[in-house]
Amino acid sequence: MQALWVMLLVMGVAISIRERKYMTMWRSSQPTSNQLASVVSQLVGTAGGIYLSLELLFSFLKIPEDWWSQSVFFVEPLAAISLILAIVQPFGVKAWMRLRK
Repeated sequence: MQALWVMLLVMGVAISIRERKYMTMWRSSQPTSNQLASVVSQLVGTAGGIYLSLELLFSFLKIPEDWWSQSVFFVEPLAAISLILAIVQPFGVKAWMRLRK
């Protein structure tokens, strides 16, 4: 079961990187030398920012971290949630841009 989740996560990251690459290609007037590296750093930066925000929110609300210690996840649930939100983010931006037009 964990192999299935890892495969879905890898496919999601690949699709999100592809979408981010197309978005940056249309936004910038001149192509960068290493577009893939900048797109991957954007994905990691977005996931890291979401993770830090969730950590601060949980500590501010004093929600105990014990509620996920007995989970069946092989990673921390907040990290998985932040990565999933970072993967979905370019598609949300694309949908928002289409709704605004």
